[in-house]
Amino acid sequence: MKDWQRKHYLAQVTDRYVGGRMDRRNFLRSAGLLGLSVGAMGLGFGMGNRRPFFNIAPSAAAQGTLEPSPEMIKWLGDVGKPFAGTTLRLATESTPPSNAIANSLKGYFEKATGITVEIEVLPLEQVLQKLTLDVASSLGTYDLYYIDQSWAANFSQDVFDPRELIESKKDLYYPDYNIDDFLPALVDGIAKYEDRMVGVPYDIPIFIMQYRKDIYDELGLKAPTTMEELYTNSKAITDAKGPNLYGTTGQMKSGHYSLECDWTAWLWGHGGQIFDADKKFAGNNEAGIAAMEYWDRLKATMPPGVSGWTWDGQGQSVSQGVAASMLSWGEFFPFFDDPKSGKISGLMEAAVPPKATSLITPDKTGFGEIPGVGHQGGSSLAVSKYSKNPDAAWVFMQWATSADTQALITVLGGGTGPTRTSVYDDPRVLANARVGAGTTRHLPIVRETIAGHMGSEPDLPEWAEISSDTIPVALGRYFAGEFKTPKEALDDIAVKVEGILAG
Repeated sequence: MKDWQRKHYLAQVTDRYVGGRMDRRNFLRSAGLLGLSVGAMGLGFGMGNRRPFFNIAPSAAAQGTLEPSPEMIKWLGDVGKPFAGTTLRLATESTPPSNAIANSLKGYFEKATGITVEIEVLPLEQVLQKLTLDVASSLGTYDLYYIDQSWAANFSQDVFDPRELIESKKDLYYPDYNIDDFLPALVDGIAKYEDRMVGVPYDIPIFIMQYRKDIYDELGLKAPTTMEELYTNSKAITDAKGPNLYGTTGQMKSGHYSLECDWTAWLWGHGGQIFDADKKFAGNNEAGIAAMEYWDRLKATMPPGVSGWTWDGQGQSVSQGVAASMLSWGEFFPFFDDPKSGKISGLMEAAVPPKATSLITPDKTGFGEIPGVGHQGGSSLAVSKYSKNPDAAWVFMQWATSADTQALITVLGGGTGPTRTSVYDDPRVLANARVGAGTTRHLPIVRETIAGHMGSEPDLPEWAEISSDTIPVALGRYFAGEFKTPKEALDDIAVKVEGILAG
């Protein structure tokens, strides 16, 4: 099949799915056959984000500092003059950067440049629909693309490599943009496909350890540094405080992508891997079985409702004082600190994920899998090759992903993790490292987790069906008692994965 034919078929398939004319399983399988890995799309039709984001207002103290730097405004005014009257369009998932730009920041850009920016904030499946239709038609309806990491390979030839734009558009280059400031682990794990950069890192949700310090102090516990300590801490809390308070919690709804996310953390944390170097499913080896046995023990320290929760239920169980810890998305932390969100403002602390019992190196895995307890799921921002206004789009992209704008996004976006090294040390970000809404006091842990504990799922077209259907359905059946042993459940996954890969 020629590339243009594949893109047209993919656009038709995605459009049918979003329109409710194709079920999830057939969509995932069809997308995989057409070469698109959409591992984050296992949420079911109309269910929104791939992971949590709570739109938290910044503190009153931060409000007075939330303006772009004079240097940035001057550059925008100078470079944007030729493009005054232009309209740029972007379709994006609801993420902290997109919401902060759309709701609070784009007015500065528009006033300085005379360029109008239209941002459509949509559920992820609808973002994919807009993107596939735009690529297939080459009409350039959208000037900028939001690229989920699982889409990078598929759309790498439809966007400009930002390094090429820096070289070819020197008159439009922001002097302080510094592309080398992006965290190297994110460039390699999110924004690159083979030797091309598919945009620049835009946002980075990642698993960190979060725990109730008051409960830990009361029981003489310390932040868990190993998998076994996480279990013994959780058991001690459940034994002492249950059934009113449980030691930890999870996102373990059967058939949901969130369940697969939890599985990867325990699997990688016990020296396991999803695929071996021969690209065979290896999640059912001894390490995989050990991970499931550990998970069984840990689940006994979780609230009874955990089997029905995705990330939202997991987060609410902590914010409402039902669970005392979780290994999950760092974006929850500012939500916990907001006194309007729950009962635990100021009581939570952050730590890097517990150390793996052993860790498989990437050279021993398949399909680009990178084992690490800090499961991540990031995205990039790119300029479309079909844009009618690529120069204006490049100016906007530099502004939106600059260190100055990222610092504002981090504070406005509820303490989201920056993708640039320098932003972690920006005075505006450091000033918000206090208890309250939009806190950034957890960000040193986010940075350390990205640098030393980050795990990335495999990159293959079939991963859509495997991660969002095959694995979480089988795991759900196991925890419902349909499989007698962990090995039986994992062997079932292995057989199904082998069949999917065989076509």
